[in-house]
Amino acid sequence: METCYIVGAGNFTARGLTPAEGDLLIAADGGYDWLLQSGLTPQFLLGDLDSLGRLPVLPPETRLLRYPVEKDDTDTALALEEGWNRGYRSFALYGCTGGRPDHFLANLQTMARYARMGAQIRMTDPDYDVFALHNGTMALPERPSNTLVSVFCHGNEAHGVTLEGLQYPLHDASLCCDIPLGVSNHYVGEHPKISVREGTLLVIVYQSQQ
Repeated sequence: METCYIVGAGNFTARGLTPAEGDLLIAADGGYDWLLQSGLTPQFLLGDLDSLGRLPVLPPETRLLRYPVEKDDTDTALALEEGWNRGYRSFALYGCTGGRPDHFLANLQTMARYARMGAQIRMTDPDYDVFALHNGTMALPERPSNTLVSVFCHGNEAHGVTLEGLQYPLHDASLCCDIPLGVSNHYVGEHPKISVREGTLLVIVYQSQQ
């Protein structure tokens, strides 16, 4: 599936940032500097440019989509909307963790929204990945045994939650938004999976043993 890669100004790693032909690469404001350092050229530089702090001289293949500072959406949300409107349903977010906690929370909420719309979406930090899962099943990424993973309900309740290949399994359970039952689990099986029959989950998978 073709993927829309979005790079913001937060904590950055190039792990898995390998856009191929047919993929879309968007720099969300200050994420443009991360891409310059990584030798990658985005198709779009998008945002109000407050974190970038300048209007750079762009190469011919990069188009500027500039927005006012006073707006209802974050630059990350605007970049997701741009990718969605162009037909992308797989999204990979980079540089969207760290920094201000309110922006991190806004990014988690936006991920959950697009998962409910039918998108496959992950957010990559140097130390962990976050996935949003709605009414479906996902295989967790390959990690060593004892890798830390936490599962949270986004929304009032999530029903039919099943965790396989983890130290603390669940079968057809219910999670709610104000009791963190799914925090601090660990890999024990070779192919751990998470399913939710009805609802939205945010899944955090660390890079190594914690």
